[in-house]
Amino acid sequence: MGKRVIVGLSGGVDSSVAAYLLKKEGYEVIGLFMKNWHDESVTISDECPWLDDSNDALLVAQKLGIPFQTVDLSEPYKERIVDYMFREYQNGRTPNPDVLCNREIKFDIFLETALNLGADYIATGHYCRKGQIEKDGHTVFRLLAGKDKNKDQSYFLCQLNQYQLSKALFPIGGLLKPEVRKIAKDQDLVTANKKDSQGLCFVGKVRLPEFLMQRLKPWKGAIIEIPNDSPIYESNQTQTTNEQDVLDSLDSLTEAYQYHPDYGKVVGEHKGAHYFTIGQRKGLGVGGTPEPLFIIDTDTKNNILYTGQGDQHKGLYRKGLFVKNDDIHWVREDLKLGLNTNMAVEARIRYRQDLEKAQIYQRKDGLYIIFDKPQRGITPGQFVAWYFEDELLGSGIIN
Repeated sequence: MGKRVIVGLSGGVDSSVAAYLLKKEGYEVIGLFMKNWHDESVTISDECPWLDDSNDALLVAQKLGIPFQTVDLSEPYKERIVDYMFREYQNGRTPNPDVLCNREIKFDIFLETALNLGADYIATGHYCRKGQIEKDGHTVFRLLAGKDKNKDQSYFLCQLNQYQLSKALFPIGGLLKPEVRKIAKDQDLVTANKKDSQGLCFVGKVRLPEFLMQRLKPWKGAIIEIPNDSPIYESNQTQTTNEQDVLDSLDSLTEAYQYHPDYGKVVGEHKGAHYFTIGQRKGLGVGGTPEPLFIIDTDTKNNILYTGQGDQHKGLYRKGLFVKNDDIHWVREDLKLGLNTNMAVEARIRYRQDLEKAQIYQRKDGLYIIFDKPQRGITPGQFVAWYFEDELLGSGIIN
């Protein structure tokens, strides 16, 4: 009997093909569906609710001739993901539930469940690859980008550690999405033509404002427009000409602009600053401006939304960001920066963003990431991930 692998069957095409490939390679494969959510009131019923997904996962398992179980992880999901999301939004930060779900659920509780069932590995349908090297007599695992650059999901796994990687398999990481669909079609899997889920991790498509309104009560406040020529932008962050300028300016390069109602004019009203995020355009309900309004800052304490006209507004861009020491995570612990050292990397601050050249600087209070070019919509609470070539080295929560 081959090694036992428990696949997180989500009811989508990617995990279906992952299970098929592992069985083909000779592994003993078991399909496990994670039920993480019970509240149907905020899910959009025709966009892959968990029940349909569970049925599809069961049909795939039957087709492949592998055992199938459903595991209810809704309690830990609520505690570790949902409650965390509410707290972050309430504090004016924007969490990434997919990154959290992988760290806290799939590669923690789900992994533990699988190991208790005698598994040697767990597998998922993520578009990423795992590598390994020998270093100082130890095996070091590498998290590599998926071959399909349009689907690369390494960012979502940026919080994994060496132990979690050692137990993980990513069977479709070396394939392109059309190849995955073709395999599913050739094997007559029910998920072959199923749309990719755009919802919260293993929850389904969720109306986020309604989801947040369950616990964050509506609270009317002002929408203030800040002009692009506001004096607040006079100390232009991008005027750093050499390395010493950067080193002398780490704090100012990474600091968010501090807005005040007097800096602009009231152009509308909103139902709660905690429902919005930096860079957002839709949902403001303010028209009549030459260019669309974008959110440049959310003040949840005073319940004010600050906005600017157009996607080139100066308030949308910053040259750098900061990660507190407690929020720094190295996948490659062996490459962790020492105090007062720096490293040239490429980094992204959101999924599917192109990698951007940057320098990371480790200082006593945390990690400063300074990009070659100003970045749009740097958002507190989101994750930044840094890479060298196609390997994800580490990540952190943006302060």
